[in-house]
Amino acid sequence: ETLKAFDREVNEFVDYMFGPRDPRVRGWFLLDSYLPTFFLTGAYLLCIWLGNKFMKNRPPFSLRAHLIVYNMGITLLSFYMLIELILATWEGGYNLQCQNLHSAGEADIRVAKVLWWYYFSKVIEFMDTIFFVLRKKSSQITFLHVYHHATMFNIWWCVLNWIPCGQSFFGPTLNSFIHVLMYSYYGLSVIPSMRKYLWWKKYLTQAQLVQFLLTIVHTLSAAVKPCGFPFGCLMFQSSYMATLVILFINFYIKTYRKAPSRTAVKETPLTTEIKNGFHKDYFATANGLQNNKKAQ
Repeated sequence: ETLKAFDREVNEFVDYMFGPRDPRVRGWFLLDSYLPTFFLTGAYLLCIWLGNKFMKNRPPFSLRAHLIVYNMGITLLSFYMLIELILATWEGGYNLQCQNLHSAGEADIRVAKVLWWYYFSKVIEFMDTIFFVLRKKSSQITFLHVYHHATMFNIWWCVLNWIPCGQSFFGPTLNSFIHVLMYSYYGLSVIPSMRKYLWWKKYLTQAQLVQFLLTIVHTLSAAVKPCGFPFGCLMFQSSYMATLVILFINFYIKTYRKAPSRTAVKETPLTTEIKNGFHKDYFATANGLQNNKKAQ
């Protein structure tokens, strides 16, 4: 009873802050109450803290098979969302410059259903960080990484409840395309015979920055020429994307533009590790056993 009362108070508060929710998504899994999203986010942060303590004096896990399945699964989900968003918005005659929440009829419901999967994919992607923890890749658990994962899941809970279609489609469409490239790279990089074909790693961060900038431009276009989409949501999304641009530019400069020091010539920089904890030296080392040509 105490939890139910707390849940009711929390949801009354968010309804007071943001106004009436979109009735078309009522009853959808995880959406009616904010508590599941809040607790899952808290569990994510707690797993990072406790996981690092647990792994402190233990050897890292390999997890090669898990990473192949995980990355290919996210790639397929992202590809589905990309295609479905393109088809749904085309069917609904969505206006690229500005699209409101109610004019496309059944196409709006179709878009909302895809965006629910987009929201749910953000909790699945918490596993990115869990893999870092289990493989002891703590250098990859940056503020940018945790901030992006934790906030996206919560922001998209709000999006699905109040603005589940219309102008909201654009960012997820771009992001799904980027994730097809990104997670397919991470998955294929585990397979030795595929490594020589993986040429697009260095372009991934650049593509993410372009994605954020395009999303900001698209969002502000609806503010310049309104179509009925909530103005406050446009300003919030633009501001949030601006924080990602700043953080990703900082990451890009540190990773790709910083000149290596003399001592770093003989040592591999931590910043060359990729998202799921794979370092280029991983391909020469498996399960802690490195090939030694001199010993052969």
